[in-house]
Amino acid sequence: MIQAKMKSEAAGAGLMLARCVIGGVLMGLANLVPGISGGTMLLAAGVYPAFVDGVAEVTTFRFRLSTLITLGAIAGSAALAIILLAGTVKGLVVDHRWIMYSLFIGLTLGGVPVVWRLLRPLNSKAVIGCAAGIAIMAVMAAAQPGAAGAGDGRAYGMLLLAGIAGASAMILPGVSGGYLLLILGQYITILSAIDDAKVGAQLRDWAQVMEAMHVFIPVGIGVVIGVVGVSNLMKLLLERCRKPTLGVLLGLLFGAVLGLWPFQQGVPPEPGDVIRGRVATEASIAELDPKYYPLERFSPTTGQSAAALGLALAGFAITLGVARLGGSNETSH
Repeated sequence: MIQAKMKSEAAGAGLMLARCVIGGVLMGLANLVPGISGGTMLLAAGVYPAFVDGVAEVTTFRFRLSTLITLGAIAGSAALAIILLAGTVKGLVVDHRWIMYSLFIGLTLGGVPVVWRLLRPLNSKAVIGCAAGIAIMAVMAAAQPGAAGAGDGRAYGMLLLAGIAGASAMILPGVSGGYLLLILGQYITILSAIDDAKVGAQLRDWAQVMEAMHVFIPVGIGVVIGVVGVSNLMKLLLERCRKPTLGVLLGLLFGAVLGLWPFQQGVPPEPGDVIRGRVATEASIAELDPKYYPLERFSPTTGQSAAALGLALAGFAITLGVARLGGSNETSH
């Protein structure tokens, strides 16, 4: 009887570990793709409550082996997914921006039903919060803060903020960390640093790896602040001001579309333009990586418009489908 119970517990632990690994991989992919929420992916894998409880436990300096294994499996598999796929996703965004942005719009809006189910029934506080969330995203989209050059103070500040935003988004279902990085102008910068560090390590070019540290260190500090501080604050707000807070989250999702207009492309800068914190010259423009080109809107063809709509609908269906897989867990947090 005791042996049967032990076997059952071991099987349950093994299944939970497998779900943690799957959830971590999905969360890593979510952080690479604007529009997909890491929290939603953990809900889909059925490990969201364990992740949130584990983060809360560790940040209060309580360490249990089972909790550390759970968090290690999720974080480790997420990190591996990010390292292996960052270059591919970055290349797609730079070279096929309107296609990827169209898909991102659908992926983003697919998170709306997730938050809506947590929010209903709607009240006036939720409506006000939703309006505030849309306004916040409208301001951010209008600001269009570009990626600054590595090494200047503004760049470090934005990377720190990006780390805080990305870490916070891991905790909140329906909120995309990748999208927040995109709006903050740090998405390409961070993905490029990950890919450069990976290539540098493969070639044993440690100077290239150390250059990436200019990105990793402020982002890492921001992640710690986000997990320890902002995430616990949001958890408190969801407990004490649930409706307004969820209303803001819903507004953030609706407003996210404002910064993802797909029909824009990178164009070479003109001499005298300020790119990455420096005045561009003909020589610097010739050496500038296209990923840092300023964006300019263009008029789509009928075919592009139709394709963009189809991609947006496909993205919506993907996020909605993944969220429904974890529907049984939505009320547990």
